[in-house]
Amino acid sequence: MRLSVFALVCLFLTACATREKGRERISFNKEWRFALTEKQANASAPDTDDSNWRVLNLPHDWSIEADFSLDNPATPGGGALPGGMGWYRKHFKLSESDKGKVIYIDFDGVYRNSRVWLNGHLLGFRPNGYVSFRYDLTPYLNYGKEENVLVVQADNSDQPNSRWYSGSGIYRNVWLVKTGQVHVDNWGTNITTPVMNADKSTVEIETTLKNEASDVTVEVSTLIQDKEGKTLYRISSPVEIAAGGKKTVTHTIEMFYPELWSVRNPYLYTAITEVRVGNKLTDRYRTTFGIRKFDWDEHTGFSLNGEPTKILGVCLHHDLGCLGSAVNPRALERQLQIMKDMGANAVRHPNCSTSVTGSDCWCRTRLSICGGNGNHRTTMPDILTNGMKKT
Repeated sequence: MRLSVFALVCLFLTACATREKGRERISFNKEWRFALTEKQANASAPDTDDSNWRVLNLPHDWSIEADFSLDNPATPGGGALPGGMGWYRKHFKLSESDKGKVIYIDFDGVYRNSRVWLNGHLLGFRPNGYVSFRYDLTPYLNYGKEENVLVVQADNSDQPNSRWYSGSGIYRNVWLVKTGQVHVDNWGTNITTPVMNADKSTVEIETTLKNEASDVTVEVSTLIQDKEGKTLYRISSPVEIAAGGKKTVTHTIEMFYPELWSVRNPYLYTAITEVRVGNKLTDRYRTTFGIRKFDWDEHTGFSLNGEPTKILGVCLHHDLGCLGSAVNPRALERQLQIMKDMGANAVRHPNCSTSVTGSDCWCRTRLSICGGNGNHRTTMPDILTNGMKKT
């Protein structure tokens, strides 16, 4: 029996801190105030006095800063470091020109049991310490001279809760996202290749749009660019979206003689989604992807792009050893390059969601990614687990 899998992989959101026309995705990592407190303490009120709190930049793992001890409730299996409860507070202002935009806060991961407040309003609770999440800040924001206070509580006091080192706090990146009222939804693109050949591949881009305005007809365009930024293909279509609704549009593009992603040549394309209301660009959204073909045969084994390939894999957890769990792109790159130099060509991510930063590094470092058993994001390129297609 032969199982053939045609897949598009290495799908992840590009972490972009620069302004793009129609959308801003701004790093929100700098100048947070931090304090470790007792479990019953509450620092969510905007007027809480945090003037004596420690000022730091994210990502931050408070556990790695403490002393190792066999007496810590995490036990050696959890790293023998303390947990506790941490509070983070960020003061910021927005321009009057931001009125009318939709403004989100994106957390790549907070460990764990996080609660988030803006100006005293509870935005939500996230028990899982590994998945990314988003909150809409728009209804509670102040503009102009009036200050905003964003507060995050991370509660890692219930120990032990892990059989590996988890870290504690806002240990992954935070982003402030500004869009127009009609925009691509969170994780709103899904790219597949139902037909994949060396001379021609069919690429399908599903884009989910969200409308925070009244009934509207928008023009949605998809551009595919090569790694140098040259636009190779473009397709557009009108879409009607009801007020407060969502709509998914599918664009199909035939790419001739595409560059295939491989462990020798990790070639990545970029799909750019543009949303226009009339002549106004309301959103511009980037999705980086690669194209490759898998075959699995019970007699000849695994092949990549038609070439027999031995999977030489390792399993890596999300932490960075003595650096702790705070995401560090250069440390991730170094770690993965050591694996490459050792001969590895695949990585199995652990039983928890890996950061966007980590998946980005894996794809660019010429490493295939195999799914773990955990509750990872659907945007992670879960290519192959135990010889079975992940759906």
